[in-house]
Amino acid sequence: MAEQTASGSPLDGAERELRELQQFLLFLGSALTAAGEAVNEIEEHLRRVAAAYGAPDARVSVLPTYLVVSLEPGRAATLEPTHQLGGVLRLDQTAALFDLLKSAERGRIPPVPGSRQVLRIVEMTPRFGPAVRVVGHAVMTAGICLVLRPTWGDLVLAGLFGLLVGIFKLLGTRWAGVQMIMPVVAAYTVSALTLMLAGTPWADADLRAMVAPLVTFLPGATLTMAVIELSAAEVVTGASRLVAGSVQLLLLSFGIIGAAQTVGLPQPDGSVGALQNSLGAWAPWIGALVVGVGVYLHHSGPPRSLGWLCLVLYAGWIGQYLGNQVFGGYVSGFVGAIALTIAAYLVERTPSGPPALVSFLPGFWLLVPGALSLIGVTEYLSQNTARGSADLVDAASSIAAIALGVLCGHPLYRSLARSVGRRGQGRTTGLSRGAP
Repeated sequence: MAEQTASGSPLDGAERELRELQQFLLFLGSALTAAGEAVNEIEEHLRRVAAAYGAPDARVSVLPTYLVVSLEPGRAATLEPTHQLGGVLRLDQTAALFDLLKSAERGRIPPVPGSRQVLRIVEMTPRFGPAVRVVGHAVMTAGICLVLRPTWGDLVLAGLFGLLVGIFKLLGTRWAGVQMIMPVVAAYTVSALTLMLAGTPWADADLRAMVAPLVTFLPGATLTMAVIELSAAEVVTGASRLVAGSVQLLLLSFGIIGAAQTVGLPQPDGSVGALQNSLGAWAPWIGALVVGVGVYLHHSGPPRSLGWLCLVLYAGWIGQYLGNQVFGGYVSGFVGAIALTIAAYLVERTPSGPPALVSFLPGFWLLVPGALSLIGVTEYLSQNTARGSADLVDAASSIAAIALGVLCGHPLYRSLARSVGRRGQGRTTGLSRGAP
């Protein structure tokens, strides 16, 4: 039976194709939102796809919980709830989605099969099983702990807590109701155990062991993307992300405060910073590699992407390290974010490189803008109010610096790519002119 309009008349071929394209754009936009792409980038992607299918005047608006698409001025718009396609996408799903997006931007896949492929990507099973993903979370936690310059006791406890939080997160993916309260449950459990162990003579650890397992709950990437979207005049979405990230941090803080009231606070000499790094200067440099391996396992990195993930992570880490050596703390996050962004987009240009979104989102955890805020909470609870307040201010400044670095990194990459392209074109022209 032929498809019909709302008035009951059958659709002609052109009208049906427009509706199929509109549905494809809505599905693509919803999936890109779930992947964590900035809304201004999503709108640009969808407009390019629409132009490739003969709708260069398409209008696209992306909002926190839905998006609106109209293929022509004056034509009726269609609204799609972005939560219809599920939750946050894994790295392998994001890579598959961007492969589809590349084909769609060239008009190489019909809209109906494209919509079906979006749904298949959303329903993809993880590349690794539950046990591997839980172990991957523990590995990632150990890597983040190494970046925080821990003691051996911190590292062991962080790895064990990473296993525990990995199990919590696995349970949260199976029951949506549990997922909402998972940050509070994880923060309370890890904080209670850490506060009981901190300062004891047989556990050479402090509150730093609590930070690393909870970093994956921290909204550093969300808050950074919020600043980016606000800078791009996407006020509604940017403000919504800012509120959502702040609420996430409040949930974690609530779990920590609840644990502190239940178990009791350690002595001031058992707080963060009382114990010195006993592993040596090599720990943060190995930590970047360990974080890359953990991210690859826990978030099901796409095939042949581990080396690229580690390369981008080291680019960001080295940029942050050099920025700290030359300019100091705040500017180090800015320099690290620029290096991270440029490296991610350069890797995307290689034939086997993953999409930029896949490789640089894990870098937010390595730059650890949110970890500072959680350390600030623990120090505040540990009766070091002045230092805790200073760390909270440092966290806000770091997020702003990293967001500004990402904003500057993208145009710098474009300028670099255009410059390299012009040089390559000049060499090709010269060779052709000199050819017999």
